[in-house]
Amino acid sequence: MKTRYNMPSRRQLLATAALSWLALTPALSWAQGAWPNKPVRIVVPYAPGGANDILARVVAEKLAPSLGQPVLVENRPGAGAAIGTEFVVKAPADGYTLLMAASGPIVFNPALVAKLSYNPITDLVPISMAGSFPMILAVNEASPAKTFNELVALSKANADKTNYSYPSASFQLVMELVKAKSGLRALNVPYQGSAPSINAVLTQEVQMTLIDSGPIAALVKSGKLRALAVTSEQRLASYPQVPTLKEQGIDLAVNFWSGLLAPAGTPAPVVKRLQDEMMRIMALPDVVERMAKLDIRPVGSTGAELAKTIATEIPLWTQVAKDNNIKAQ
Repeated sequence: MKTRYNMPSRRQLLATAALSWLALTPALSWAQGAWPNKPVRIVVPYAPGGANDILARVVAEKLAPSLGQPVLVENRPGAGAAIGTEFVVKAPADGYTLLMAASGPIVFNPALVAKLSYNPITDLVPISMAGSFPMILAVNEASPAKTFNELVALSKANADKTNYSYPSASFQLVMELVKAKSGLRALNVPYQGSAPSINAVLTQEVQMTLIDSGPIAALVKSGKLRALAVTSEQRLASYPQVPTLKEQGIDLAVNFWSGLLAPAGTPAPVVKRLQDEMMRIMALPDVVERMAKLDIRPVGSTGAELAKTIATEIPLWTQVAKDNNIKAQ
């Protein structure tokens, strides 16, 4: 017995097609690039010109063609980078407002500020670490210390006359960890910014400073400052003569870093797309070359790797701050 097949009417065909289209619309809209359909902004919680700002602008430049939308960098400095960070935390979680933050507001502020206006663990979603940069410990050219270990010995012999300058509490935390690991004896003397901190060493108001490499590069090259150690795992290409702390028997390697984050609740596909783009961008030869000139190591990690770094460093720096009674200035 043959089954009779009735040809569906035109109205039935149209109705079926409409239902099928509605079912596929969410997937198709994403596949066709529903995000982004307007400019994306990267908020930098610092003034223009620093390493974090430079990284943000490199990322914006390389990201825009891939997304097919302008990527704008917006500087919102203040309150130890808390102002810009809080701005992003309160922004809509739609992928259009991102944060390029250094380790300061993410892992140092929780250790230094009793009542922080945001929670870096619950209020932000890590996308990718962009780059890391070490610090350099430097002394005046007139210092008798030619190596870090000689500086340690001198500090122990003159503990009440040895001090160090630093531009912010973040650097103080690192220096106190260096002291704990090495036996270095030195009192802390705070200065407002990198320039005054460096000038204190030049004028011999203090015996040493811990600073990122950029502000002292010319002074080291000219011989006015002597770099005794870098805090990175390996020597820097621009300072090949300066050994790491590990090379000098100190079991410590520590770097500041910058990473891309978004407000908590940002759609997972957006986060994944941005993570993949960051990993691509930070591996580009011209980006690697440009970063090397600034002593920045391009990273381009996964969001999970950045989250692990954050979860590890917050308790580390919190303990250092507690042990040394260090608070935000």
